[in-house]
Amino acid sequence: ADFNYGADEYDAEGNEEPKALPEGSETMPYIDESPTMSPQLSARGQESGDGVSPTPTDGLGTGGERDAGKGLEMRKLVLSGFLASEEIYINQLEALLLPMKPLKATATTSQPVLTLQQIETIFYKIQDIYEIHKEFYDSLCPKVQQWDSNVTMGHLFQKLASQLGVYKAFVDNYKIALETAEKCSQSNYQFQKISEELKVKGPKDSKESHTSVTMEALLYKPIDRVTRSTLVLHDLLKHTPADHPDYPLLQDALRISQNFLSSINEDIDPRRTAVTTPKGETRQLIKDGFLVELSEGSRKLRHVFLFTDVLLCAKLKKTAVGKHQQYDCKWYVPLADLVFPSPEESEHCPQVHVIPDHELEDMKMKISAIKSEVQKEKANKGQSRAIERLKKKMFENEFWLLLNSPAIPFRIHNRNGKSYLFLLSSDYERSEWREAIQKLQKKDLQAFVLSSVELQVLTGSCFKLRTVHNIPVTSNKDDDESPGLYGFLHVIVHSAKGFKQSANLYCTLEVDSFGYFVSKAKTRVFRDTTEPQWNEEFEIELEGSQSLRILCYEKCYDKTKLNKDNNEIVDKIMGKGQIQLDPQAVQTKNWHMDVIEMNGIKVEFSMKFTSRDMSLKRTPSKKQTGVFGVKISVVTKRERSKVPYIVRQCIEEVEKRGIEEVGIYRISGVATDIQALKAVFDANNKDILVMLSDMDINAIAGTLKLYFRELPEPLLTDRLYPAFMEGIALSDPAAKENCMMHLLRSLPDPNLITFLFLLEHLKRVAEKEPINKMSLHNLATVFGPTLLRPSEGESKGHLTLASDIWSHDVMAQVQVLLYYLQHPPISFTELKRNTLYFSTDV
Repeated sequence: ADFNYGADEYDAEGNEEPKALPEGSETMPYIDESPTMSPQLSARGQESGDGVSPTPTDGLGTGGERDAGKGLEMRKLVLSGFLASEEIYINQLEALLLPMKPLKATATTSQPVLTLQQIETIFYKIQDIYEIHKEFYDSLCPKVQQWDSNVTMGHLFQKLASQLGVYKAFVDNYKIALETAEKCSQSNYQFQKISEELKVKGPKDSKESHTSVTMEALLYKPIDRVTRSTLVLHDLLKHTPADHPDYPLLQDALRISQNFLSSINEDIDPRRTAVTTPKGETRQLIKDGFLVELSEGSRKLRHVFLFTDVLLCAKLKKTAVGKHQQYDCKWYVPLADLVFPSPEESEHCPQVHVIPDHELEDMKMKISAIKSEVQKEKANKGQSRAIERLKKKMFENEFWLLLNSPAIPFRIHNRNGKSYLFLLSSDYERSEWREAIQKLQKKDLQAFVLSSVELQVLTGSCFKLRTVHNIPVTSNKDDDESPGLYGFLHVIVHSAKGFKQSANLYCTLEVDSFGYFVSKAKTRVFRDTTEPQWNEEFEIELEGSQSLRILCYEKCYDKTKLNKDNNEIVDKIMGKGQIQLDPQAVQTKNWHMDVIEMNGIKVEFSMKFTSRDMSLKRTPSKKQTGVFGVKISVVTKRERSKVPYIVRQCIEEVEKRGIEEVGIYRISGVATDIQALKAVFDANNKDILVMLSDMDINAIAGTLKLYFRELPEPLLTDRLYPAFMEGIALSDPAAKENCMMHLLRSLPDPNLITFLFLLEHLKRVAEKEPINKMSLHNLATVFGPTLLRPSEGESKGHLTLASDIWSHDVMAQVQVLLYYLQHPPISFTELKRNTLYFSTDV
């Protein structure tokens, strides 16, 4: 079935997130086939007497240095991690089997707890699964304990995969087993007691001898296990040379496992259908576009049409292939009856459910990764079907983003009683709609009611008249259209003139990314003036951007107008304007001065653009006296400190007065303030503390980021960078845990102590997320590349699209930091003492 990416093919109704997230269906829990990025782990250090533990090596080599003596033995790490989790799994199966014998014994007595039939149903195939895994564990364990690089174990995995038929039987029976266990629990108190607390033996060397787990949780473990085994096969193959005797066997085992997974997931194929939206009559169509409507608590993408005397909200009807597309009118309001409720009137309106930033950022990362894959497929002359499949996935993800990112309310009220609520991502667009409606309302308008025939004619004409045909997602762009700019736009907002009377004035800057505009920066309020002089510089990250918008506001200090809904912008827009970001004109090293005229107001600004390649360069300082651009080991030695003074001071100041600041570390500080702080720290000026206490907190946060960004080599080092990238890509949690802890242990002491110090600070910042809106994920997005991005000599020399390298590397860099941020506290001494961390999370 062909997938059409036009607006004529989206589902704007019902369960409309085309992000086809698998849900546990009626038939069977969904099994995830994709390698996980970074599951939260409950980690526990293990003493180093474990025979399974690989001995960490001193240095981590890259490239050809992968033999056991030098490189991190990834195969061994993966296997030892898997073995530890296999032991836990076997203990869980044992715990499940433990009550089976006594239950069977009572079944034939006069007072049975369960019938033989019920026992057979609940414990179906558990004994067989236990025996298969016990045999696998007993064969694999000695191979890992007496490890050498020639060990072969592919045949064991191949045998394990060949026995998946037992799992198929288990899976088919799973739902019935659960239902039976549930019914028996309700009708039999004895069985309820047994099934609520099954004792699972702890791993050999863990401190906990037993943990209590419910039967329901244990019955799910085999389903979970198939996914785990498949992930481990992924990891093993990745780190097994193609000429190794294990390679074809592991390949075969992976193929069988993946086929098995997809066969049992077929029941849960969330098939999506798609549709579009409406337009005008002899009435003129003035404006149309896509808006997200909040209707009955859920977000719907609507096509909204503004005619000379009516606002009509519609969606495209689903029609059979080949049939003429039609719009379906959801509602209309004659402009004579249309009013915009004031903020105080809006207080009783439903609160807008805002999607957390980190979920939106996650989705952007996914989209960037798919874009890279599409580029690669095209470069390698890949199959058009594979490209189509990727594009479809990208469309679904971008659609989800389009639907879930807007949060600025735009309320429409019909005098006759009904109110409607749209959500926009840009105040610029909200004011465009409002102004267009208000302009039409100046004419002499009549109130009216459309007859059903008139309404039919009006909605019928929408399809022909519409000016916006496609949902604004990049999947709808033609290949030859400009992909937009990726990098950093530096903007200085100088001043504005042309105001009729004094006011408290500020500007905001919006840029488009992922198909919609979003506010990226805001100047301070210049009070009581007709000629504000801001002279503030901002660094704005561009993600495929093509336009810059500037909005000029008058600040509202009237308490009665301030709305409780924190996304409601009550300040008055004095003017707004936009310019195209022309890649040729913008990409110069010099500042480019410009003026935007709006409503008789002129705003002066300068801008220059740095591509990602340029902005990511680390340049070592020529002088070794300061702290910026100087190796961290040199600075800590000179200061006789464990953590550089600049890091300690900035963190202390942020914790003192910036921890509740909305967007701390995400919002740019004023560039001139950051440069001033940099100079003071470099000169080791005695006025540092006074200056810090007076400085805007965003400038202090910006100085800390700049310090890490300008280190001549990243805090997590160039040498370990490839290993961090490999470690985070491991899918098996236990192997990942081993690897990621081993990598920290391999860092030089000043780097490790500073990293752990920063890590604890960022966790404290994230604890205030309800107030400062900075989640662990947001902080990882801000700091990941800063702490990991390799220095110039280490980064790849090839010039693929900056956006490609960026999205893949940055995603992984963010995930590395996020992994450590989500990890239970890591102490320096524990880390140095323990040779191996193990996850007990199976």
